[in-house]
This record gives sequence, structure tokens and C-alpha cells, in this order.
Amino acid sequence: MFQCVRPFLVVVAYGCLTLFLAGADAGAQPYPHKIIRVISPAAPGGNSDIIFRLLAGKMGEILGQPLVADYRPGAGGRIGSELTVRSVPDGYTVALPGAYFVINPALVKNLPFDTFKDFTPLGLIVEIPASVVLHPSLPAKNVVEFLRLARSRPQQIFFSSSGAGAVGHLAGELLNVRAGLQLVHVPYKGVAPAVIDLMAGHVGVSFPSIPVVINHVRGGKLRMIAVCSSERVPTLPQVATMHESGVKDFFVSSGFMFVGPAGMPPPVVEKFNGALVAALQDPVIRRELLDSGAVPVGNTPQQHAAYIRAEIEKWIKVVDYAGIPRE
Repeated sequence: MFQCVRPFLVVVAYGCLTLFLAGADAGAQPYPHKIIRVISPAAPGGNSDIIFRLLAGKMGEILGQPLVADYRPGAGGRIGSELTVRSVPDGYTVALPGAYFVINPALVKNLPFDTFKDFTPLGLIVEIPASVVLHPSLPAKNVVEFLRLARSRPQQIFFSSSGAGAVGHLAGELLNVRAGLQLVHVPYKGVAPAVIDLMAGHVGVSFPSIPVVINHVRGGKLRMIAVCSSERVPTLPQVATMHESGVKDFFVSSGFMFVGPAGMPPPVVEKFNGALVAALQDPVIRRELLDSGAVPVGNTPQQHAAYIRAEIEKWIKVVDYAGIPRE
């Protein structure tokens, strides 16, 4: 009897060892070996969606695995951010947030996460200047004429944004303070519906990032009277900056980036960042971004971390300056 048991135990032990080694081999597979989920904390149709669709194919080709968007809009990007923070830090769940990622610390007193400590910076993708765009029914061809018109119509001109606390909201409130205006804010759930209502004439002005409106401007459906960058945008050289137009030091832009949950392994961070940098060097992608008014960046994770810290500090100052109440 005991002579039969010993071979049986050997077989069981060998089987267990085989399963263990197979599991170890599976766990040791090089990154990435499965689909990468990209959480978009904004609604489809906005800048983050445009950027993702432009980059996903090339980055997937470089990494050898597809990148799939998971749209989680709402609460000023906080829903998607919280989901990212709670994800396993293995590189298979990352997020593509916009400027609200670094604005929220200035607007929300008790965020359920620390924007600087609870995320892994994976690289800044682009910086996109905001613009000042009017519905054609407003009789203003430039910033000077618009300011004169707005002062003559206090609380009668409405401006749209993708939501309370979004870059477009802060830009409008900052202009109210700087120029002595009384524009009325109308928040929407995403940049796409904000632009749709602008084109319909339900609001008169908006401060969107350039890519989501550039084709409407070129088609004559909207009128862009200024960009909020320090210099004119190469693809729109005829459009003056706000600074040139008399509103001094009025610089507002959005940064779109990749981040993951804190604790991602350095080799995974390096590989993902490398795919981003390589994709941004693709001449077709680079040209499309520049033509849309975006400035490709593709910096290192260390540079990206410094950018996040600097932007948080900047927006805290802007919110304080504009007197915007914190939630």
C-alpha cells in the first residue's frame, strides 16, 4: 500500500510544481501582453478623445497590444481619476486626463486623492492654447470690439464651457475680472455639447481649446477673435493673441497627458513613455496635431511630474485671483 502512495505523491508534487512554474512564466511575460485600458475622464468628442484616436493606433503598434478607450465622464474628471487611482498599477489601466487634472486641486477642498502623490506621470502629450470664439451673430470682429459690446450688455452675454471648473470656465471668469465684464457662465457636460450650443446661438461666446473648434472656424460657423497663448498659433497666424489685443498676460492652455495609478514599475513606465514619445515623432501624427492647433510635447516622466506640480500651483493662483469659490 505504502509503495503505491509514494509514486502518487511524487506525481502530485510534480504536477503542482508544473502549475507553479507555468503561473510564474505567465506572470513574467514582458509588458504588455494584453489590452491596455485608457480611461478617458471626459465625454467622447472632446480634445482627449481626438488625441486618443490619433495616438492609439501608433502606440498600439509600437507596444504590440491595442489601446482601448473607457469613457468615464463626470464630476470634473474626478470619476475617471478615482477609478484610475483604484486600479492595479501594472500598466494595463492608465488615464488620459486634460487640464482639469491639475485644476481640481485649486477648486476642490477635499479631493478623494492626492493629484501629485497618487498617480504615476507617464508623459505630457500636448499643450493646447485656449481661444476666444464667438457666434457669428455677435457684432464683434476682434477683442476690442467684443469687450466694448460685453460692457454695454452686462449679464446679457452667456459663455459656455465643458463644466464648472473647466479651463473654459476659468478663462471666462478670469476675463470678467481682468476686463471688468459680467459674462454669464453656462456649464455643459463636456466640450462637444458646449460647442454645439455655441454654434446654435444659445450662447454667444466660449473659450475652447483650438482643436475642437478649428474646423467650425474655418467653415465660417464660428468666429475666433483671439488665442490665449503667448505667441500666435502657426496654423492660425491671422488670429491675434489676447496679450496683443490689450488683455495683458492672459495666457490659458490645456495640457493633455497620460497618467497611471501610483506604484507602477519603472520598466513599465519607461516602455509606455517610450511608445508615447515615438508616436509623437511620427510625421503624420505630428503634422495633424500642429494643424489642429496643438503643440506636441512627449516629455519624460520626471519632466511630466515637474509640470504637474507647476500647473497645480499656477491654477491655485488663477482661482484665487478670479475669486472663484472652492467646492
